[in-house]
Amino acid sequence: MKASGGCYCKELRYDIDGPVRAAAQCHCRECQYFTGGAVNTLMAFSESNVHFTKGTVRTFARTDLDTPVERFFCPTCGTHLGGRSTNRPAMLIIRVGTLDDPSIFRPQAAIFMCDAQPFHHVEEGLPAFDKRP
Repeated sequence: MKASGGCYCKELRYDIDGPVRAAAQCHCRECQYFTGGAVNTLMAFSESNVHFTKGTVRTFARTDLDTPVERFFCPTCGTHLGGRSTNRPAMLIIRVGTLDDPSIFRPQAAIFMCDAQPFHHVEEGLPAFDKRP
């Protein structure tokens, strides 16, 4: 897959050139904080297939967790682009809304349904898991 994307103010840009390793709707409570309450739609790629081409991302990781997700965001506009999880070594997670063409997203699963809110929509027939599959 070839794709590109970036933040809202266009200060950060990235290119992707490689296969999708995972595509999911994440309903976990942590993702709800970063989306303002919605489901986090994400795609995972090998780190070697994602190249930041403009700007420098800032990172944030909670210090009170044993295995926090390192989150990437734009220091200018605050757009959360994705992150890196210790549960997926050598992978980068890209938030679908930051893609130039988010319509390419096709979820393979809904995860962390244990934290899903009543207003979160899961397409009928989409595999859904209490945690990670």
